[in-house]
Amino acid sequence: MEEGPIGGSGLRVLKIITIVMGVLILVGTSALIVMVVKRGGSSTPAAHPSATAPTRDQFATSLDEPAGTSIAGVTAMDGRLALQLRGGGPDRVVLVDPATGAIVGRVVVGR
Repeated sequence: MEEGPIGGSGLRVLKIITIVMGVLILVGTSALIVMVVKRGGSSTPAAHPSATAPTRDQFATSLDEPAGTSIAGVTAMDGRLALQLRGGGPDRVVLVDPATGAIVGRVVVGR
């Protein structure tokens, strides 16, 4: 029996490396699928109680703005949310504290 360019022991090492790499690919793919399923879940509000109740990552506030007002943009800055409002009067920016939902500042552009 003739041996090719890779000797008998070299071929055995190559087979072992191939099998180990295949197992690693299967384990990695399985872990990825499990992670996606855990994070994906259902998108219905009933499946997520946090969709209705504010948590540490969510806050609820009510802006006392005139009818016809819309949010044109939102920007985070210095631990605050800056909401750019249009309509219902002059353009304005309202600063909201996301920890409490309280309005902490207001800038009106041209009256």
